[in-house]
Amino acid sequence: MKEASASLSQSALFQQRLAAAQSSLAELTAERDAKLRALTSFIGHLSLACKGQNLELDNKLAKLRVTISDLDKISDVLPELVDIERLLKHHYHHVMTKLEQGRDGLSRFSRQLQRVEDVPDKLRKELGYFKQDLAKPFHTVWDYIPKVERLMAFYEQTLALCFDENATPSYLPKYRQLAHELAQIISEIDFSKAQRDQVLVIKEQLAEEIDIDALLEAYQTIMSMLLTNIAAEKSASQEFLFALNEALVSVRDSINESFVQSQRSQQLKQQLNNDINNQVDNVESGLQEFTDTEQMKQHVIEQLAVLRTSLSRKEALELREVALLKQSVDALRQELGELTAETSSYKEKLFEQQKLNLIDSLTQLPNRAALDERMEQEYRHYQRHRNPLWVAVADIDHFKSINDSFGHTTGDKTLQVIAMALKNSLRDTEFVARYGGEEFVMLIPDVSHSDIGRLLNRVREKIKNIPFKFKNQRITVTLSVGAAKIIDGEHILETFERADAALYKAKHESRDRVIID
Repeated sequence: MKEASASLSQSALFQQRLAAAQSSLAELTAERDAKLRALTSFIGHLSLACKGQNLELDNKLAKLRVTISDLDKISDVLPELVDIERLLKHHYHHVMTKLEQGRDGLSRFSRQLQRVEDVPDKLRKELGYFKQDLAKPFHTVWDYIPKVERLMAFYEQTLALCFDENATPSYLPKYRQLAHELAQIISEIDFSKAQRDQVLVIKEQLAEEIDIDALLEAYQTIMSMLLTNIAAEKSASQEFLFALNEALVSVRDSINESFVQSQRSQQLKQQLNNDINNQVDNVESGLQEFTDTEQMKQHVIEQLAVLRTSLSRKEALELREVALLKQSVDALRQELGELTAETSSYKEKLFEQQKLNLIDSLTQLPNRAALDERMEQEYRHYQRHRNPLWVAVADIDHFKSINDSFGHTTGDKTLQVIAMALKNSLRDTEFVARYGGEEFVMLIPDVSHSDIGRLLNRVREKIKNIPFKFKNQRITVTLSVGAAKIIDGEHILETFERADAALYKAKHESRDRVIID
């Protein structure tokens, strides 16, 4: 009876555990189904977002949405996923190719708009910035669409200007446009001191009514200069590499010779050690053979003499080995010293070249590449410390009229004087670079909102009071400045855009003023 009762009790316990396990399994199944439903819902919405890109892909994704709606048929989806993945990869590469082609098309279109002679300087400058922005590749269609919209806005403005009052638009010949682009390119290249005078002459020619033959000759001259500089740099690099290779070969030979000598010395020392051990054995055996004290003494004396000779040979061998090792080390030290001197000299050349690559050759201010680097540095500093950081964009007013009236050489000298004045107006912690053409960018940290206006107006007044005199004619050169302070959640490039917009506002409001965003 007791056994039956125990069996019933155990059976009830097993039933309880089975019920608990079934309940847990049901909960896990329900949780799994809920997650699967969430995942399938996400995949469905994601596939809908891809709709309209490719007909074959649309059909595959539609079939996928129908199949995954039934959780019991999810395993049937797996073979389809391989084809869908293939189509997605193919579509991605197709889109990237089309975006690149679209970027090239936008660049060509913007160049055609720049050829319209009636386009004002402001719009022409905006088109120039737009072309520089197009140098960056597109990653998505959403990078492409705003560029198209912006270019269409330029196109509308150009049409409105050209066809105002039934005016007939006039176009620059394409070779003139190429001349302007060549002048801009060579302004951003650092030439050697011996070449700069010739480059200035070419820039003057490009700014005038140049013909096709003269343009081709300018291209050929610039290409020859660049090839000469590349060849000189290549030659210097090859000379350094040859010197480095010879030094390394010499070091390798010295090490190999030292290794061979070490092995030879080790063999000789091993042989001497064997001789010494044999002589010690002879002494021991002789002591056992001789019974007469005098004979034993004589034998020991003779063997000690032999041992002394062997030890002297061993000492001489060790002294020779030390001398050879010292000679080898001295030779290695000399080779390494010469190699270090060569390396230091080449490093200095590389440092100077790198420094030149970050300096504008005309104004000796940091160039646009150096500005980009400093902006990233200042932005990281701002993110760490949250101290005020201002971006100011300055533009010389009516600079084109200086070039047109007095020549590009005078315009270049004007840029040099203003660049030096800007640099001398700022503290060591502040930064100014030539952005391009007659524009400069200043990065000003740790200045309050109440002080930035006074600082920039002081700079503006300093430029205005410079006594420029061209062809016995006194000229007042002024600056327009736009500034913006970086705010939380904003990248420094966005701050730059706000400062640039403030500059355009200053140019529109009669120039010679500071506008703070």
